[in-house]
Amino acid sequence: MSWDPYAALGVSKSASAVDIRKAYRKLAKELHPDVRPNDDAAAERFKRITAAFNLLSDETQRGRFDRGEIDADGNEQPVFHGGRGFEGFGGFSGARSKGGGAGPGAGSGRVDSFEDLFDGLFSRGGGARGFGAQRGEDVRYRMDVDFLDAVNGGRRRVTMSDGRSLDLAIPAGLKSGQTLRLKGQGMPGANGGPAGDAMVEVTVGNHPVFRREGDDIRMELRISLAEAVEGGKVTVTTPSGPVTLTVPPGTNSGEVLKLRGKGVQTKPTPGDLLVRMIIVLPKKDDPELQEFVRKWSLRKQEITR
Repeated sequence: MSWDPYAALGVSKSASAVDIRKAYRKLAKELHPDVRPNDDAAAERFKRITAAFNLLSDETQRGRFDRGEIDADGNEQPVFHGGRGFEGFGGFSGARSKGGGAGPGAGSGRVDSFEDLFDGLFSRGGGARGFGAQRGEDVRYRMDVDFLDAVNGGRRRVTMSDGRSLDLAIPAGLKSGQTLRLKGQGMPGANGGPAGDAMVEVTVGNHPVFRREGDDIRMELRISLAEAVEGGKVTVTTPSGPVTLTVPPGTNSGEVLKLRGKGVQTKPTPGDLLVRMIIVLPKKDDPELQEFVRKWSLRKQEITR
């Protein structure tokens, strides 16, 4: 035996399937390459506990390992029975005599190779149960996604439980709490069954400038008093890049201008970017501006608040 999968997971040979799963998940959280990047020792141990879990979570393979028919890497181990040479290579260890007895030592006489084959398949364990194709378990992950990637769509390199790296497509419009499914990227199936899926639950981060409302995005834009009074063109940095926004003359602080199609890039109709104007006065006292306000004929005009 090259190594002990039970020891790798820190469980006893009598551990239940639930105990094995709990042990694997605990170790995987500690050793995952995303948690401990650039740690070769942790990466190797992560691969080892994953291999151990894959073996011990499959009842058929676990049974074969416990009986010594395969080693921890899944390699076949021939079994020697005294006086009859090696049997059981390939998992078919149930020799059967013409007298009808089953199993090693069940009787004497010529061993029929075809009966030996079918005995291994159907007699052990009570029939063909456990030898049918079984779908692998789904594996769940959590992943943080950048705000702009969730708005515009993108790709993200992720590391799977077996150490493989995949490029995950992030669809535009992704929201926190949603789950992405990677078909066939979960635990391997048993006896030729399909692999399970990888289920990636997403948390979208916040952004210092943008705030999402459905498919629309809101932001604030600081403009000068002159731009508010006279109007003009200003550059706005949107989630998809800079654009030019026309500020109408007489724009008030708090007014919202809309940039169509510059919000969340959902298809077929992207959301809008809603830009709230904030008028910013000079930081230092401006005698000229103060003099203008003193002489301004509308300075006492009532304002609806």
